[in-house]
Amino acid sequence: MALSKETILQATNKGMAVFRHFIPFPFQVGWNFLNPLYQDKHASCNVFFDRRNDCYRLKDFGNDDYSGDCFAFVGKLRGLDCNRPADFMQILEKVDNDLHLGLTDGKDYKPLTIGSASSKQKPINQALQTPTPVPQKKGRPYNIIQKDFSSQELSWWTQYGIAEKMLLSFHVVSLSRFESENREGKPFYFLSSEKETMYGYVGKQHIKVYRPMSEIRFVQAGNIPEHFCFGLEQLPAKGDLLFITGGEKDVMALAAHGFHAICFNSETSHIPPEIIHKLSYRFKHIVLLFDVDKTGSESSEKQVSNLSTYGVSRLLLPLPGTKEEKDVADYFRLGYSSENLKRLFLNYLDTLYSETMSALRSCEVDFDNPPPIAQLVVSVNDVPLGTQGNLLCITGGEGTGKSNYVASIISGAIRQQGSRIDTLGITVSENLHEKAVLFYDTEQSEVQLYKNINNLLRRSKRLTIPEYLHAFCLTGMSRKERLQAIVQSMDKYHYQYGGIQLVVIDGIADLIKGANDEAESVAVVEELYRLAGIYNTCIVTVLHFIPNGLKLRGHLGSELQRKAAAILSVEKDDDPAISVVKALKVRDGSPLDVPLMQFAWDKDIGMHVYLGEKPKEVKEKRKEDELMVIANEIFARKSFLTYLELCEQLQSALDVKDRKAKNYIKFMREKEIILKDPSNSNYFIIGQII
Repeated sequence: MALSKETILQATNKGMAVFRHFIPFPFQVGWNFLNPLYQDKHASCNVFFDRRNDCYRLKDFGNDDYSGDCFAFVGKLRGLDCNRPADFMQILEKVDNDLHLGLTDGKDYKPLTIGSASSKQKPINQALQTPTPVPQKKGRPYNIIQKDFSSQELSWWTQYGIAEKMLLSFHVVSLSRFESENREGKPFYFLSSEKETMYGYVGKQHIKVYRPMSEIRFVQAGNIPEHFCFGLEQLPAKGDLLFITGGEKDVMALAAHGFHAICFNSETSHIPPEIIHKLSYRFKHIVLLFDVDKTGSESSEKQVSNLSTYGVSRLLLPLPGTKEEKDVADYFRLGYSSENLKRLFLNYLDTLYSETMSALRSCEVDFDNPPPIAQLVVSVNDVPLGTQGNLLCITGGEGTGKSNYVASIISGAIRQQGSRIDTLGITVSENLHEKAVLFYDTEQSEVQLYKNINNLLRRSKRLTIPEYLHAFCLTGMSRKERLQAIVQSMDKYHYQYGGIQLVVIDGIADLIKGANDEAESVAVVEELYRLAGIYNTCIVTVLHFIPNGLKLRGHLGSELQRKAAAILSVEKDDDPAISVVKALKVRDGSPLDVPLMQFAWDKDIGMHVYLGEKPKEVKEKRKEDELMVIANEIFARKSFLTYLELCEQLQSALDVKDRKAKNYIKFMREKEIILKDPSNSNYFIIGQII
């Protein structure tokens, strides 16, 4: 097998075995260790899996020059440059020989796994056998004498918005005396005065003294943890925004103004990635808010680069960067408020999300310029069923009369202006501007479709097909081609006729592989809903399903239940010669309040005719039966429900508002479908054992 980068990665578990071989001590993926390539003093280096490049890489947060894949690591180890072809071949040969891969001698190789014999061999460079131990620094001894905050001291802190309660919560004390030793071990002390106040940031085993008016402003003593983080213990478990600042006063100033903040020992100190890694799970945004002087700006830029893995960003304050106006504490002292800082952060988000927000801006509702009211296309008794920009679904079993019912809707859309025709109980708006009317049939043969078109022409009282009516038989196309044909032809006829009045798709299920395919069902309904909005038209879809009560079956039915403005079901009556149309869903109102419409075949005139609405008693019985079905479904999940729970369940099941759900509860109690337990006011269904 040829010697190459790809073959070595394939043979070494994507480079992990190379790192295991040449790093002279055990390590865990993602855990920091001292970099063996130099005298590293901070454990800020780890091996991680790079998904983008599909290999393991080493990341050194302290010195990014030493970061890279396993080949870069071996190159650094041997003084070779990966970017030079001759050096890179030496690196490949070195890895092949030392790990006994056998790639150059033509032998079959066995991919190395973590823990294999070859991956455990010691590297040639014995100087790197063990990492150099970092000596533990001995903290300076210290002694402090505390005192109460004076009014002058509290006034000084107040200019930054920091009150005494905030100081105490961050373990900040006022000092009258501080004693310690210098580097040579000689004792020294500081005294507090009105001109040189002195404060202590008190830790468990250390202290940081702050003398804001003195030449020596900061002094530290005690055993300070290597990665001590001020403000960490004051953070909440979860939050949205976390600032990392340059100093303790900045942290408290931010906290006093309602922000979460932490700082490390100084702006130029190393920020440990392991702490940021943990915080990235707790906070949505981690933002550096350093001083805006030269040192702070350069440091924040470097830290953003080092912590880019965790999405850390930086924010620059609108300050000149002078000694008195450079940090966030100065920002608040100068009169800026928390709202100003929020606005500054919001401007940053505008930049970060500029593309997304630009796309959303066109989708935002402008209340000063309301959109035009969607015009009714199909309605019954002034209840909207089909409106511009929406879907109307007609469903029912085979032989119930769906196609004839749909034909009556098309007849209403193409009838002569001012003429009155039988549209089987529904009202269809006149097509005053002669916009396109499109009919796509995915089930019936061309012969049957031709016959149906002739019938709907007679119903519309027309002798010839109007120019703007186009009917298509799509049975000869594949399912994928059908939807494409609908999309493209709608676009063409929209421009040809100055708009689309009505679209009918007789057989929406034939646009996808199966009505129970969730992904395809969602996609086709979303696409049709989008087209209805784009062309400001009503799309009538015919779904050949037998509904279960007020619900449609299958993923396609469920998706239409959510998206359609109305769903009408065409069913056979007790008399099989009569078809009944009932509403399963109406967006404005309740389906149980829509009348039951009847139509049947009339031999004398050779078409279906409207027979009027079912009697009120039948409508009430239907309402009672449907609510009984819904109640059984609801109480099957939970035997007892409070009034509020029952109301919420009805709203969800019937897609109605709160007031309508309460009316249904009243109706069900009157019909004794449900009962109320007098002992606890819970509701249960009749027949349920108490």
